[in-house]
Amino acid sequence: METLPINDNNLKPISGSFQDSTPMLKNLAALRERAEADGMLYFKGLIPREDIVRVRLDILEILKKHSLTDPRRELIEGMADLDEVCRYSGQELLWNGVGVTLEIYREIQKLESFHALAHHNHLLSMYSGLFESEPFPHPRNIGRIMLPHPAARATPSHQDYLHIQGETETWTAWIPLGDVPQSVGGLAVLKGSHKSGLLGVSEAPGAGGLETILCGLNYEWETVDYEAGDVLTFNSLTVHKSMPNQVSGKIRMSCDFRFQALKPGVVIEPRSLLPHGPYTWEELYEGWQHKDLQYYWENVGFRYSEFDETIRWQKEKIC
Repeated sequence: METLPINDNNLKPISGSFQDSTPMLKNLAALRERAEADGMLYFKGLIPREDIVRVRLDILEILKKHSLTDPRRELIEGMADLDEVCRYSGQELLWNGVGVTLEIYREIQKLESFHALAHHNHLLSMYSGLFESEPFPHPRNIGRIMLPHPAARATPSHQDYLHIQGETETWTAWIPLGDVPQSVGGLAVLKGSHKSGLLGVSEAPGAGGLETILCGLNYEWETVDYEAGDVLTFNSLTVHKSMPNQVSGKIRMSCDFRFQALKPGVVIEPRSLLPHGPYTWEELYEGWQHKDLQYYWENVGFRYSEFDETIRWQKEKIC
């Protein structure tokens, strides 16, 4: 691959499609080999579609209450009322890249069904095989409810480790909450990029505010047309980005859940145990039915790491 000017690799076309790792759930040694080589795994239909649709509808009901869905369309379609969306400023909707206001996001974060999805038995079983250990789901679950606002920007290429730190062997599950074909702005992955370690960054618009510098890396972008029930998981050092939503009026919905092996001396950055947003667990847990989903991390023997703000800039910004 030719050497490109700074960050032109971010502009390279997506040239490949993910391999479905679902058959490898019957051969865990091969699954772990692929994870080690690629830094990512894609599972077609890992979670029953109806379980995803249930969460999707719970969130869309909240958006409907706030008059943000198109009343002329079926709610399940996830189409926005563009006039109502544009009543908000981009700053109101784009806090930390979640796509809705903090008031609306609080209601979404209060959904027990949203947080319960991170504990789905199909997810936990997959990570148990991948880690050869009991998996620990971080409670800091993130929703991306990307309303089609003119100020919205696709998330730039980045590595999750900069934002979560702790163990590098922390894996993100990116789960589309509905069908997300490439035209709606699914996630693309620079397969194998975890092997390059922590990369330099520059400031950029979009969720996270940082773009990984990729010039000179010999990896290729891959993606797929996602359907409800699919799961993409990747290492915290694997570079990934979202694609732009090109369907007018479509709300792109997904969630980010994070997992690591629950082993003696496991390291975690304390903010991974806090709510995603300026909320408290007490307010979010109000009315929940299942106690086992609440405060389940309190008796885990973590070793805590201090968040290092300088780590973002420890690499040279030029190639």
